[in-house]
Amino acid sequence: MIRRWAGLLGGLILACLTAPTLGATDLPAAVDLRGEASQANRAGGPLIVIYSRKDCKYCEAVKRDYLKPLATNPRYQDRILIRQINQDGDEQALTDFKGLASTHARVATAEKVKLVPVVAFYGPDGRQLAEPIVGARLPDFYPSYLETAIEQSTAALKAKPPAH
Repeated sequence: MIRRWAGLLGGLILACLTAPTLGATDLPAAVDLRGEASQANRAGGPLIVIYSRKDCKYCEAVKRDYLKPLATNPRYQDRILIRQINQDGDEQALTDFKGLASTHARVATAEKVKLVPVVAFYGPDGRQLAEPIVGARLPDFYPSYLETAIEQSTAALKAKPPAH
């Protein structure tokens, strides 16, 4: 009986150690950019996308210190939607803003993301609503950068689109 329990416990520990895990700071991965941007727009805010990589310590810091708390901030939690796109996600499927099948890596390339982290703010048509925040920048000012970009994005969503 003890051997049986020891075998089960050993197998469970081994399974836990070898199972793939998300980074502790990962945010929900983008799956359908067009749908997610529309969902954010219906809530009155932008789709916020962080372009990240597995090996990027600055990306981890931005997600942990700013974006995760932002997602639960009562001022914003019902107005914004935050998603993660992995620049190194060649195998991660997603639907782009046009409704076409793509991957995380291809969307990052199409958006001309070269260095990460990049935090971008999108409307329902895939148009960027504010200047993206590139890099980790100054930690003391990062919350202000985010607030400013969210407010600019919200104002852009409320503004009438330009006539053609």
